[in-house]
Amino acid sequence: MRRLLALRQEQKLTTRHVRLMAESLEVTERTVWRWLAAAERDETAAVEPGARAQSRDRFTVTPEVRRLLALWKGNVAAVHRELTARAARQSPPAAPPPSLPTLHRAIQRDLTPGERAGLAGGERAARKHDVFLARPRGWRNQVWETDHMQAPVLVDVDGRARRPWITWFTDCATNAITGVAVTPGDPSRESVLAALRSAVLREDPYGPFGGLPEKVRIDRGKDFLSRTVTAAFDLLDVTVEDLPAYTPHLKGTVEGLNRAVESMFLAALPGYARQPRPGKRVSRPKDEVLLGFEDFTARLLDWTLWWNTEHRPAPLRGRTPLQAWQDDPTPLRDVPATDLWTFTLEDAGTRTLTTRGIRFRKRDYVGPWMTGQAGIQVRVRFMPHHDHRIEVYHAATGRYLGSADLADQATDEQISAVRRARAARVRRLKKDLEASQRERYAAVNQPKAPQRLGALTTAQAEAELAQSAGTDLSDLALRDLIPPAAPPAEWRTPASLAALTTPGLPAPVPSGRDSASAQPGPDERTAQPTTDEDGDTL
Repeated sequence: MRRLLALRQEQKLTTRHVRLMAESLEVTERTVWRWLAAAERDETAAVEPGARAQSRDRFTVTPEVRRLLALWKGNVAAVHRELTARAARQSPPAAPPPSLPTLHRAIQRDLTPGERAGLAGGERAARKHDVFLARPRGWRNQVWETDHMQAPVLVDVDGRARRPWITWFTDCATNAITGVAVTPGDPSRESVLAALRSAVLREDPYGPFGGLPEKVRIDRGKDFLSRTVTAAFDLLDVTVEDLPAYTPHLKGTVEGLNRAVESMFLAALPGYARQPRPGKRVSRPKDEVLLGFEDFTARLLDWTLWWNTEHRPAPLRGRTPLQAWQDDPTPLRDVPATDLWTFTLEDAGTRTLTTRGIRFRKRDYVGPWMTGQAGIQVRVRFMPHHDHRIEVYHAATGRYLGSADLADQATDEQISAVRRARAARVRRLKKDLEASQRERYAAVNQPKAPQRLGALTTAQAEAELAQSAGTDLSDLALRDLIPPAAPPAEWRTPASLAALTTPGLPAPVPSGRDSASAQPGPDERTAQPTTDEDGDTL
């Protein structure tokens, strides 16, 4: 537009120039002529053709409007009502707020889409409008990413419907899933160690992906940052990159895998928890048959094999993760399975092997290899939460001696009975707590103090108080049954405390100097000094 304005000032502007400008901007010639006339009146209009002329009294978004937008979650109409109410409460009355259309235009003009989304939905909503850089693809085993994911699928675990957790490692250069572990309940550091072993080993049934990575990215999960896991990474010479919290875009490879497994595999399984249901209530059909945990794990491993060998992700440009892995000539760092097993166990320190075995966590562990070795010092390693077995090494040489199993281990029937009893106790306690905390209040349609409901008769109140009277041990204590003995004569005791003691009982003799002279004879009586309330002798 500035070029057209210069041509007009030089009297060289023709209709052909205006036509070319209109075709390049995809507007009509009349629009270009109108923009040119506006630029002649105001040179600032040539910078942004077609924009409305800015006036000094044009409304702009103020910090107050931004705070109200955040308060009302981006509701512009609610912000306008708030501004109107505030203007009416001021004395003297302030200038009227802008109209609702003016407020809408100002917000659309002065705030970016990311700012509007952030004020309405928070930082996560604003992040959807950001632009992220893509990391350059390196070589295999340069960087791995790991994460926990709770599968949105209900699985039958010992007769109960549970949503299992998946822990996996993925290679950022080839998009290959190097290791995976499935946990029926909440994951722990044991899940991370199991997935790490399957990721590093390249022998059957884990290969051909594996070896030691140079770096692993994690997201500050407490399981990944536990002492056992970090010690295992240190022993394997693997650098751990601890990403800031709430930054899933910094480990996009494994986050993309979490989204892909749901849409490409989990959504078709029975028991999918996010399946749209007919009707108002989102509930699972009663006749739906859930997969067993073993069947679910087998299907997930089959899908993992399909992902690694047949799926062709877009970043690999038509290749499968297996082809990309095999085309990479980067040498691999392998670890023997026995060493890897040792490095991924938690160290429990040294113990003495006795005739009863090895004492660990108030339990005895025995093994057939212990015969004739009582008295030696051993080092105990164990897999977290696997209480039935420990691994034993020689304390001095580090040589692996063997495993030891829990002595006098309960049978499966006994363990099941204990678990049923625990579950019944938890249900009973939960029911009692809910009953004790459930309080009813009267509904009101006028402002008044809350009125608690639930009437009791005198007999009911006395019975409940009598039942709870014997539960507090402090109420059962007889404080004056045995009065304390009188303090020694040289102590400066207030009179109020001296009156609570028993004068006839012998006072304890303080240890130290003059202890011999402080003991009276059999016929002597010690005179008790009179003291005031502050402990001063009168």
